[in-house]
Amino acid sequence: MEIKRSAIAGTLESSDAQVLIEPAAEGVEIDLVSSVMNQYGRQIRQVVLETLERLDIKNVHVSVTDKGALDCTLKARVEAAAFRAVDQMNDIPWGGAVR
Repeated sequence: MEIKRSAIAGTLESSDAQVLIEPAAEGVEIDLVSSVMNQYGRQIRQVVLETLERLDIKNVHVSVTDKGALDCTLKARVEAAAFRAVDQMNDIPWGGAVR
């Protein structure tokens, strides 16, 4: 999946995360700000990376502002932002690529 434009999903409410996806020249870059960084920073990065891999996204810059979201919420936010970033608005395989 090739990212065409910037897209955002999620909110800054408690127990949620806001994910911004933008096209990048090469590689995957993740900027993470989290209220639980010390406890779960590595896990959050891993969930984002795994979700991007399952969606076959290779060149992307992802900014995550986490407010204590569960893994399933992070996956959903990354997936929603990714589909918005490729302008796929119909026939979305929600949960199909991300397990």
